[in-house]
Amino acid sequence: MSDQVTKDDLRQFSLLIIDEVRKIVQAANEKKEETIHLDWLKSRTVKKMLDMSPASMQNLRITGKVRCKKVMGSYYYNKTDLLNLFGDK
Repeated sequence: MSDQVTKDDLRQFSLLIIDEVRKIVQAANEKKEETIHLDWLKSRTVKKMLDMSPASMQNLRITGKVRCKKVMGSYYYNKTDLLNLFGDK
């Protein structure tokens, strides 16, 4: 009964650990891809998508045509509201 750990034992153990970590990371990435839903778009993205001026976006906010949230100084617009408002853009 030899309780000594050989280099080969350590090599096999390290390969086993690396394989387990890869599985965990891959599962986390797959789960992350499934749960990403961009329901809220940043104002910069909306301006580029719809070719709008900041004043036009402010008008949409004030009139309540599009739901928005202000988070740390940046406005986020509801994607569904924008699609309903502007149709196929």
